[in-house]
Amino acid sequence: MNRNNTPYKLKKKINSPIFDILTYKPMHTLRFLTSAFIYLALVATATAQYTETINSNRPGESQGAFSVGTRVLQVETGFDIGNDTHSLLQTDTDIIGYNLNLRYGLFFENLELNGLMRYQRNEVSFTSGSAPLDPISGLETVQIGAKYLVYDPYKYAQNEVNLYSYHANNRFKWKTLIPAVSVYAAGVFDFTNSQFNTVREDGISPNIALLLQHNWGRWVWVNNIILDRVGTEFPTNSWITTITHSFNEKFAGFAEYQLISGDLYADYIVRAGGAYLITKNLQVDLGGLVNFKDTPSRWNVSAGVSYRLDLHEKDEIIEDKNAADDKNSSSKRQAKRINKKKRKDAVDPDGQSNDTN
Repeated sequence: MNRNNTPYKLKKKINSPIFDILTYKPMHTLRFLTSAFIYLALVATATAQYTETINSNRPGESQGAFSVGTRVLQVETGFDIGNDTHSLLQTDTDIIGYNLNLRYGLFFENLELNGLMRYQRNEVSFTSGSAPLDPISGLETVQIGAKYLVYDPYKYAQNEVNLYSYHANNRFKWKTLIPAVSVYAAGVFDFTNSQFNTVREDGISPNIALLLQHNWGRWVWVNNIILDRVGTEFPTNSWITTITHSFNEKFAGFAEYQLISGDLYADYIVRAGGAYLITKNLQVDLGGLVNFKDTPSRWNVSAGVSYRLDLHEKDEIIEDKNAADDKNSSSKRQAKRINKKKRKDAVDPDGQSNDTN
């Protein structure tokens, strides 16, 4: 996404109870999540997150809870064009950007390392008729982090088949409301010599996030709660919710809403788009965004590609043998009860009598 680069503060912030809770003592929150991350990494057990086809975060801004899988290197990249028109500053900015996101599964399935870079060029002119300003260009975003899966509700999920009832097999299951949960921590690099950084201090600041994901067949619902530049003079908080639907094996569409709260930039943004799977390791995408304010008023269109180098050797799936045995035993017991209920003179589908007398 393109951040607003104006040095002026907004008079009005977006107020939301969720951010009041999340930003209470942010450094305490950061220390807690960091400690939890280290502890979970030490006691981790493998759980399969590798999939047969590529799973990309493009073209939306949210992150899924699952990693790419061990020994999988994934490249997600794309170009975009857009415009920001600021009613107070009376500026009109044409934007061209390039995004690169590298993801790699390391050590075990729960862990993913990733790096994000954005190069951007802005051409600014005044709407009041003044001469255009010189274009500015350079690295707008540099971020390096790691994602760790804390809880996977699908790890030992067993859907037992009820031989008596169709409705029992297809009714709503409350356990599907439990999401997969991941934590994310990264360092954001701010450079004072960057033309896009006119206010923030030079250095590295933390970005932490809680990632939630629901898988409902062809539907996937992802929520991200993000605390950016925690502990600095100008932190930014964000909530992103994304719903994705697979229309078939090749094509999927998505809709996304983002709420941003901060002193330098606050906004409501809507995104939508789609992705097409060319091969199991190659995806192309197209997306766009609009917002709901005029400081600035924004639109953006993007196109990109995602590719993975798949060196994954095996699926590290931990099978719950007890659950599997219980399922088999339960199915056998149901079949046995059905056989007992048959009349002795009943006729099987092959026409043979069950009469043993």
